[in-house]
Amino acid sequence: MSISRQKKLRLGAFFNPTGHHVASWRHPDAQADAGINVAHYMELARTAERAKFDMIFLADNIAVRAGKMESLSRSAQYIANFEPITLLSALSAVTERIGLVATASTSYHEPYHVARKFASLDHLSHGRAGWNLVTSGLGTEAPNFGRDTHYGHAERYRRAHDFARVVTGLWDSWDDDAFVRNKETGLFFRPDGLHELNHRSEHFSVKGPLNVPRSPQGWPVVVMAGGSDDMMEVAADFGEAIFCAPLSLAAGKTFYATIKARAAARGRSPDSMKIMPGLSPVVGRTEQEAREKNDFLNSLIHPDVAVGMMSMILGGMDLSGYDLDGPFPTDLPATSEASQYVYESAIALARKESLSLRQLALRMSGARGKSVVVGTPASIADMMEEWLVAEAADGFNIMPSHLPGGLDDFVELVVPELRARGLFRTEYEGRTLRENLGLARPASRYAPAPGDRRGLTAE
Repeated sequence: MSISRQKKLRLGAFFNPTGHHVASWRHPDAQADAGINVAHYMELARTAERAKFDMIFLADNIAVRAGKMESLSRSAQYIANFEPITLLSALSAVTERIGLVATASTSYHEPYHVARKFASLDHLSHGRAGWNLVTSGLGTEAPNFGRDTHYGHAERYRRAHDFARVVTGLWDSWDDDAFVRNKETGLFFRPDGLHELNHRSEHFSVKGPLNVPRSPQGWPVVVMAGGSDDMMEVAADFGEAIFCAPLSLAAGKTFYATIKARAAARGRSPDSMKIMPGLSPVVGRTEQEAREKNDFLNSLIHPDVAVGMMSMILGGMDLSGYDLDGPFPTDLPATSEASQYVYESAIALARKESLSLRQLALRMSGARGKSVVVGTPASIADMMEEWLVAEAADGFNIMPSHLPGGLDDFVELVVPELRARGLFRTEYEGRTLRENLGLARPASRYAPAPGDRRGLTAE
């Protein structure tokens, strides 16, 4: 039996408001005001749950992204949209099984706030919450939070590691059975079921406890995005679902092996971490139809927007001094605001295929640095199966090119093909996000070892 028959793909539905193609908002079938249209998101959530996706995934930014106004004013990407935890709270009321994952940056939040919000979402959704732990990549966020300059890359991830320690510690503030709520005796909770964290470190001083009971999943699922060495060090300790951006099978295999080896070095099982590369599919019933759909989307990209998106991928770099149509420059410096993994992947692609800056901009702007696959349901399923079998992925975070049409195409055409091959579920395995991803529920750090008699003291 092949590995593809033993394993099932994990699928996330990554909802960028109008879709992931940089010109998606201009598509005739797109919801142009999607960023603030809750009915739009409810429709998408129901579609993804009907198809048995593992989770909805929402990115976030806490500033209007920077850029030249001629580009910025022609783009809907990261301009105006709902705060994601608020939105997922609304979506929890109209869904039952699908996971709800939102981004909250460790750079400009406090650990107590993040722990409380995601524990609350886990209770609201009966165990379907996930926290996408990221560091902020946008320097425009710093002035919104009293800083003149953005954190450097390494500093961001040192803070992130400490932040995760605090959040997970706060999630263990209460024993699972601490709240007895006994009206007859008048005891609301067991005193020995409450634990103060008393965390002190370089970055944080947090006493605790959290004022939310331990959540249905123990901890909401910890999702991480990126691929830099600093990110992988944090993920090795805390990451349970990893959203990454390898642009080739070889790169995917290398990333998969590297990050799982780092987790294993911490004593973790390889199955405790699910690798889910971003994948933006453009689906046609024929190859020609798929190409025509993709060509149409690309025809909607304004040149200024393509260059502006390339500047964002490169960390806000000013490209005005470069010849956009000449040979690819050899002196593009990485900035601390760039995703190091996406930056390195983009540079490698340009050099491998001898692309100019403008050509690279058009290639990358479709899904903002993630992999784009254009084809039939069978060819897209072939690619997904190949990555699963080769241990380059445990699943994919599906990034529809435009919404709702791109999601509808994938659900109606690709999901049945995956099921026909035995690669994807027909029903949910459980009620929580952990159960459906195949992740264990973490025991509290205060739980007694087998045989201990908790709560019995000699007094």
